[in-house]
Amino acid sequence: MLHQLAYINWNATPEIVKLGSFALRWYGLLFAAGFFTGLLIVTRMFKAENAPEQWLDKVFISMIVGAVVGARLGHVFFYEWGYYSQHPGEIIKVWQGGLASHGGAIGVIIALWIFSRFTAKRSILWILDKVVVPTALAGCFIRIGNLFNSEILGKKADVAWAFVFKQLPPDQQFPRHPVQIYESLSYLLSFFILYRVYWKTDKKDKPGYMFGLFMVLIWGFRFIWEFFKESQGGFETALGNSLTTGQWLSIPFVMIGLYFMFRPGPKA
Repeated sequence: MLHQLAYINWNATPEIVKLGSFALRWYGLLFAAGFFTGLLIVTRMFKAENAPEQWLDKVFISMIVGAVVGARLGHVFFYEWGYYSQHPGEIIKVWQGGLASHGGAIGVIIALWIFSRFTAKRSILWILDKVVVPTALAGCFIRIGNLFNSEILGKKADVAWAFVFKQLPPDQQFPRHPVQIYESLSYLLSFFILYRVYWKTDKKDKPGYMFGLFMVLIWGFRFIWEFFKESQGGFETALGNSLTTGQWLSIPFVMIGLYFMFRPGPKA
């Protein structure tokens, strides 16, 4: 009985305030805070390299569009293609939920490739090595937003810090691993590592190293925390349920990261 009392009853609502049909939601506020903080950090990086600050607006507009479109299409194709293939008109209804971080990452990379190709006229690695630093912090904020939405749920748990999500249907209100917090803290740690490596070492001078380190940290942590999550569906069943869809998607991301971290540099 005493152990039962140690569980955390989480009854937070997704909305901060509602005025008529308009509602300010925690998820949206935290999403915006992540991008705003990222703008401040990358602005400092641009100043340190004397890069044109007029590029900043294009960088972050590209990232927002790429993240939202990519995350939505990632959810559609990776997790619920069976439904959306029969209801294509539902794909554009982003406000109803359904975003996949792997798709968001792909969308951002494509958007920044376009920026690099047509605006900066530099290697995409030049901008990726910068934006990945605050992106890790944005991931931390977004997972807290998921916590307020009572989504991306953990498996049933018997630990003292388990959360009981009171916003769920009664039959789902049992103690769970707070995987949103696990992920959020690991992404915060990733941010501090990336930030220190960027400013305190010469690794940023090796094109692609920061991007690679980001991929290994973020998707490596994602692979671990998937063991504590409820299944989110996708193609895992077709592959035998040995790993989740999120884990299958994370493996190539980590491998790409290792390549960029340890690939040989140009010969002298």
